[in-house]
Amino acid sequence: MKKFYFRQYLEDKNHHFILGIFFILILLTITLFLNLRFQAPTNFPNKIIFTIEKGETLGEIAKNLKKENLIKSTFWLKNSVIFLKKENNIPAGDYFFDKPIGAFNLAKRITRGDFGLQSIRITIQEGLNIFEIADLLQKNFTKFDREEFIQLAKDKEGYLFPDTYFFAPNTKTKDFIEIMERNFEEKIKVIKDELENFGKPLDKVLTMASIVEKEASTTEARRMIAGILWKRLEIKMPLQVDVTFKYINGKNTYQLSKKDLKIDSPYNTYLYSGLTPTPISNPGLNAILATIQPEENDYLYFLSDKNGNMFYAESFEEHVANKNEHLY
Repeated sequence: MKKFYFRQYLEDKNHHFILGIFFILILLTITLFLNLRFQAPTNFPNKIIFTIEKGETLGEIAKNLKKENLIKSTFWLKNSVIFLKKENNIPAGDYFFDKPIGAFNLAKRITRGDFGLQSIRITIQEGLNIFEIADLLQKNFTKFDREEFIQLAKDKEGYLFPDTYFFAPNTKTKDFIEIMERNFEEKIKVIKDELENFGKPLDKVLTMASIVEKEASTTEARRMIAGILWKRLEIKMPLQVDVTFKYINGKNTYQLSKKDLKIDSPYNTYLYSGLTPTPISNPGLNAILATIQPEENDYLYFLSDKNGNMFYAESFEEHVANKNEHLY
């Protein structure tokens, strides 16, 4: 009798052990199922546009999603789409993913044609050149082609109006340029009369404004500097401004050496008289207005210290004294 109970005890214990293993396996299976179906890959890309081409099969779409690390398993993606009864009706187009999303929710997005193309807010500050604008756009738009932008915008410097824009994530490179150009044309219309009264060609005004934009930050200082620089042009004196070196070698006033001042570039206003061949940045309306509304003054020289304070001089000797007092 004791042997019988002992045997029964062992059988019950083995039975419970097997049941325990069985439930653990079920739990692991459910966990794996949920993980593959509802959780995004750990290497899910940050802000990506995924394109579904017209005529692509579900298998091709799943394969491409896996290739881009948007899903962990093609199996669960395909089965999720089949479960939603949309395997033969997935809308083609660009889908924007700004945060990780699991396979099932991703399947719901693409079967509904939920492209997620909400506009991205970008502020292009006054005084940025085309290279800096390209860097800014590249940081925020995954399919943006920096080299293409620079190539298309190389003759647009000064004409890409600095402003706050709302661009769709799939905006084409040429469209960025066209939108900023159109904005420039609209803004320039506002000051059309002032430009005509000033009497200088728009390209020269923009080139000077791009320099004035970089030399000072207040309207008063910009108007003073514009008066000085237009005067230098009239008397055939080189502009001798440091801000153009940002366009030559990326250096500012405090980084320049005597060797830099000898760089043979048409943008080196120490070596070449007159305006630079093109604007060196894209000026805002304030700088443009200051340029065509210059303050008449008796000065020929100016400088600003590291705090942005302006100092003016009528003679070179006074200018050197200002440099020794405020820059060194």
